[in-house]
Amino acid sequence: MKSYDGSCHCGQVRFRVRLEDDQEIVDCNCSMCTKKGILHFIVPEDRFELLQGENALAIYAFGTHVAKHMFCKTCGIHAFYRPRSHPDQWDVNARCLDDDFWKSRRVVRFDGQNWEDNVGKIREA
Repeated sequence: MKSYDGSCHCGQVRFRVRLEDDQEIVDCNCSMCTKKGILHFIVPEDRFELLQGENALAIYAFGTHVAKHMFCKTCGIHAFYRPRSHPDQWDVNARCLDDDFWKSRRVVRFDGQNWEDNVGKIREA
């Protein structure tokens, strides 16, 4: 396991995440993920640390209000959030990590357009 730092675009929000060496990226096709362009690393609570910028975050919740979509109030970037599929964990946007190491990771497609039918597959991961 290795630690990686990341941030929003303007740098007001910074975080650190610990990822498994072989952790896969999830690419979801739901309306939210598609519009945000997010690629997902889902991690347990103890592997995520907000380093700065808690006051710079805003939260958007819709539908079931389980997912807490957090974004920087200044630049609007969604660097991480609490996912509906894993509400007690963190979902980190791989594209917001400082290092491009994630480009060599295996990508697993998730059919979020049919979330109810497929969520079991992502919960098992």
